[in-house]
Amino acid sequence: MKRLITTLQNIFSIEELRTRILNTLLFVTVFRLGSQIVLPGVDPDRLNLTPQGLLGLVDIFVGGAFSKASIFALGIMPYISASIAIQLLTLALPYFQKMQKEGESGRKRLNQITRVLTIFVTAAQAITYLTTTIPNEAVMINPTTFRIVSVFILTGGTIFCMWLGERITDKGIGNGISMLIMIGIVSRFPGAVYGEALSRGSGGALLFVLEIVALFFVVMGAVVLTQAVRRIPIQYAKQVVGNKVVGGQRQYLPLKLNAAGVMPIIFAQALMFVPSLVASFFAEKSDLAGSVQTVFSDYTSWQYNVLFAVLIIVFTFFYTAISVNPNQIADDMKRSGGFIPGVKPGFMTSEYIGQVLDRITLPGALMLATVAILPAIAALMGMTRNFSQFFGGTSLLIMVGVVLDTLQQIESYLLMRRYEGLMKSGRVTGRTESVTA
Repeated sequence: MKRLITTLQNIFSIEELRTRILNTLLFVTVFRLGSQIVLPGVDPDRLNLTPQGLLGLVDIFVGGAFSKASIFALGIMPYISASIAIQLLTLALPYFQKMQKEGESGRKRLNQITRVLTIFVTAAQAITYLTTTIPNEAVMINPTTFRIVSVFILTGGTIFCMWLGERITDKGIGNGISMLIMIGIVSRFPGAVYGEALSRGSGGALLFVLEIVALFFVVMGAVVLTQAVRRIPIQYAKQVVGNKVVGGQRQYLPLKLNAAGVMPIIFAQALMFVPSLVASFFAEKSDLAGSVQTVFSDYTSWQYNVLFAVLIIVFTFFYTAISVNPNQIADDMKRSGGFIPGVKPGFMTSEYIGQVLDRITLPGALMLATVAILPAIAALMGMTRNFSQFFGGTSLLIMVGVVLDTLQQIESYLLMRRYEGLMKSGRVTGRTESVTA
């Protein structure tokens, strides 16, 4: 306890760090206040929205603003969609590949294109949200006027959330976009714990304590999955620059066990509504189609979870292949005079890195699939739906990743001021650690 108090004193004794923490709290407060403001013309008592599937995932990410018809109902998700689209384009189109290699100027142009694309994505999602999600009985004004005005409000709300995320990145701590998503998820945690405690009652106090303990170990497992890396030793040749001899040091290439992050779960979640949607068209004509619709509408069914796990494993290999390029890593190492001991530079190095990546991706994919289906297992054990969502899936991985990033930022300030770090031994490493030497 004394060590914790000393660490907090050291944190707030650094003026720049203290200012960044207070700025982050201010921006987060503004975000949460905006999430409670309902769209003009909507009666919140008549909404009664319970998003399921992918829409339920969006509602978790925006802290319940989606189901409340808030001005931040779409949150930062259109920006995430636009960023993913631009990232895929950089792999498919030479124009975007060239722009990505232009350094800082290229990144600025890509960011500007992403912002413009976000506006169009937000407008399209806002129209769909207003026409398909909000019931007509909840609209108290002219429906046409309501939709036109609300499209501009929702678009402005997303742009404002994007601005808040950038301000948190510049003036606060860590990645602002990820921070806003994490805050949206964490905001539901107290209510979920309270609801679970009420459902257990006074006679289930011991069982509730065991659930909290189980949640603690699940979080520790998620930390291991996020932090685990396979380090490949790299030796740099000595070079003579002027009158000095540089290089010759030994470093490591850290290949993460879960290089794909949460993207495989998001992609798989987006496709899991397809079987029930297709079966719904034939449900009236075929009993088999009706049973398929029923099975894949229940996220706790074994058929749903088996297909979900298979899709996650497939997408993990796919996203790892497009996000980690062994050829580029090998070329960068060759240009900087680095080599893997016992492996020839160039093609052999690229092949070796690819083999190591394939070997660690499979266990990483299996662990990621296990984490993704844990909420279904928790729900089958009698936990409430809201509480079981924190036992795995994207919610848990995003929270763990953002917290680790934030701790890494704070620790870097402490070590820079020569204070003792947050941990007694070792270093806190976040998701933003470079995969290149």
